[in-house]
Amino acid sequence: MTNLDRPVAPDPYTMLPAAPAFDVTSRDVVEGAPLRPAQVAAGGNTSPHLAWGDPPAGTESFVVTCFDPDAPTPSGWWHWVLVDLPKDVRELPSGAAAEPLSAGAFHVRVDSGDIGYFGAAPPEGDRPHRYYFVVHAVDAPNLGVDAAASPAAVAFHLAFHTLGRAIVWGTHQA
Repeated sequence: MTNLDRPVAPDPYTMLPAAPAFDVTSRDVVEGAPLRPAQVAAGGNTSPHLAWGDPPAGTESFVVTCFDPDAPTPSGWWHWVLVDLPKDVRELPSGAAAEPLSAGAFHVRVDSGDIGYFGAAPPEGDRPHRYYFVVHAVDAPNLGVDAAASPAAVAFHLAFHTLGRAIVWGTHQA
């Protein structure tokens, strides 16, 4: 068995260039609390409800991501990457990742190999993992990537186009 003893990863968003925060709420994710079974891979694999307030001036689109910095890899684990969501969208219902998307929006393949949302799935016996659900306000109608991009490539482009971030996170332990 692999030894999963390792240092706790930092909050990944404190390591990026600062961006103004805006509000996000969820009926499915409670800040810092365990995720509901529906948001877990083995319990429903359903993307959570997210609703956000007014983003920074100049926002032209959004990118929505879910990232687990606690995965036993040097690069964490991407669970959801939704790109080029139109600027007038302010809410995603539970399960939106499995539904038709707004015109122009698309998912990129996440680290599980799936397209769309892949629920929390930490290794059995590992400590609780954190799942950061982030709405990124983007300064352009499209980020400049396509559906073949990796989550890391999306994150790289976000470094140059993020006007603000709305973050809510939950935990899960198998």
